[in-house]
Amino acid sequence: MHAPELMRCARGMLDLTQKDLAERACLSLKIVRSAEAGNDVRVSVLRAIEEVFADAGVVVLASGDVRGGGPGIRFRE
Repeated sequence: MHAPELMRCARGMLDLTQKDLAERACLSLKIVRSAEAGNDVRVSVLRAIEEVFADAGVVVLASGDVRGGGPGIRFRE
């Protein structure tokens, strides 16, 4: 998923601040900011963030993913 704009958009859909996301994902605020800035972060960081989104019912599909109509962000049906 690591497309920074998709991460920011998903966070916005859930009305979460970066701090909220960091707390829910058990990450530091610095790591969340780094991920959203497009910097390289560990896969475990991305998985933790994706899990927060999935638990809240948001699906993030990156470029090349054709499920559910292709890339973008959606609430799970």
